[in-house]
Amino acid sequence: MTALPNTTRIDLSERQFEIITAAGKLLTHSGVMGLTIKNLAKEMQFSESAIYRHFASKEEIIVSMLNYLAFDMDQRFSQVLNGSESMEDRFNKLFRNQTAFFTENPYFVVVVFSDGLLEESDKINEAIATIMKTKMNHLMPIIVSGQENGFLKKDLAAEELVHIIMGTFRLLMYQWRISNFEFNLKARIDKMLKSILTLIKI
Repeated sequence: MTALPNTTRIDLSERQFEIITAAGKLLTHSGVMGLTIKNLAKEMQFSESAIYRHFASKEEIIVSMLNYLAFDMDQRFSQVLNGSESMEDRFNKLFRNQTAFFTENPYFVVVVFSDGLLEESDKINEAIATIMKTKMNHLMPIIVSGQENGFLKKDLAAEELVHIIMGTFRLLMYQWRISNFEFNLKARIDKMLKSILTLIKI
C-alpha cells in the first residue's frame, strides 16, 4: 500500500488509515457481509472498542475509504497531468495512473463495485458520486482541449464523450472485479484506450 499522504482535507489519522486498509482487505476476501466491526477487530488484533474509538460504524469506515479514494485520485491526477503534454498523452496517462493504483490496491475497486454498498446509505452514494465527479473534473478539460484543437471529433458534446469514456472504464473495472482480478488489467486498459481513441479521434 502506498504511504499515507497529507490527508488534512479528509481528516484521517494514521490509525484510521490502517483501519480502512484492513477493511478493504476484508471486503476483498469476505465481501460486504464479512465486513463487520467484530471481523475487523480480529483482523487487526484489536478490541472492538478500539475500532469504535476511531469510527462510529461500518458505514463511517466505508465512507472514509471512498473519501480517501477521491482525495488520493485528485492528488495523483493533479501531479501527473501536465498541460503542456499532448491531449493523447494526458488522456492515456490519466487512465494508466488509475490502473496502476487499482492494481496495487484492488480493494478500492471492491468498495466501489461491491453489491449492496450502493443501497447502504445516502452518505455512501454521495461519496461514490464524489469519486465520479473527481474523475470527470480531470478528464473533461482533456476532451474539451482535444476538440478545440481539432484532435477529437465534435459530433458529440464533450460531456457526452466523457460519459461514454467513463462508462467504458467502469465496465472494464467491474469485469475485473467479478473475475477476482484474474486478467491483466493493464493490457486490457491499453487496448481500451486504443479503441476509444480510434473512435473519437479525427
